[in-house]
Amino acid sequence: MKIALCFIINYDHILNKEDIWREWIEPNKDIINVYFYYGDIKKIKSQWILKHTLPQKYIINTSYYQIIPAYTSLMAYGLSHDIGNQWFCFLTDSCCPIISPTKFRYLFYKNYNKSIISWKPAWWNIQFHKRANLARIPEMYRLGNDPWFIMKRENVIQYLEFIRTNNNLTQVICSGGLANESLFAVVLKGFDQLEPNFKNVISASTHLADWSRMYTATSPHLFKDANERDILFIEENCKKNNYTMFIRKVSREFPNEVLKHYIYDVNREKDSKLCVKEPIIFMFYRVKNLYLIKFKHFLLPILFLFLFYKFYN
Repeated sequence: MKIALCFIINYDHILNKEDIWREWIEPNKDIINVYFYYGDIKKIKSQWILKHTLPQKYIINTSYYQIIPAYTSLMAYGLSHDIGNQWFCFLTDSCCPIISPTKFRYLFYKNYNKSIISWKPAWWNIQFHKRANLARIPEMYRLGNDPWFIMKRENVIQYLEFIRTNNNLTQVICSGGLANESLFAVVLKGFDQLEPNFKNVISASTHLADWSRMYTATSPHLFKDANERDILFIEENCKKNNYTMFIRKVSREFPNEVLKHYIYDVNREKDSKLCVKEPIIFMFYRVKNLYLIKFKHFLLPILFLFLFYKFYN
């Protein structure tokens, strides 16, 4: 089983901290796939990013308020590109890891069968704010979610099925703008995946963001200077939430040495004691996937021979 890092980039078409990402991915490259959704491939200068871009046929025009097609394309391509992709992590150009590769692998092994997405009933006035058009949909679906999260493969498949079979509801939500802050919770609710009915969706934030100092009317604080308040926020909030894996929004100017300190040094001793053991089921899936890829053409004949044998014996 693997992790799909799904980046949505636009504007400058860069990763603000590409060097940190590449170094961080390397120890776990056996379980990580990288995908980039972009606006204009001609603007991409990084050969590493170009190597991991989605095929052009998956690219649809998006905007800040209408970004759902980017998620959908990343999911659809990630499912087909590698049948081992189990976790889909959604990220922006300003995201950066904030835990060690060891801790990341540990969390994956412990929670591979869970989605991790913070959700709750809509916290805005749905009659006044039209985002996601929640006032126009059934009350049970009037939910909000963090727009950047981790979703397991089974829930990704459910999402794609939901938007296909509930096209009218999906269109109503998307036409309201900022649908990525509600649609995923709506889908999970529609498939009865949210608590208290289901325990495999963890309501927690995977991306650390400071909304108390908003950068714009719709964006959290931009970490740029590594000042005292930035450091205090990072330290306090990383301790509070064991599911924190990434931080946003991180400026290109934010000191790399500070980020590396939190990624590799702060919890070095604690991370060294983690029991990072691959679940046994991973071996089963590797064998199953290998069979499906290399021997699928022999499946029907073998099945026929088995049934023939059972019938006459």
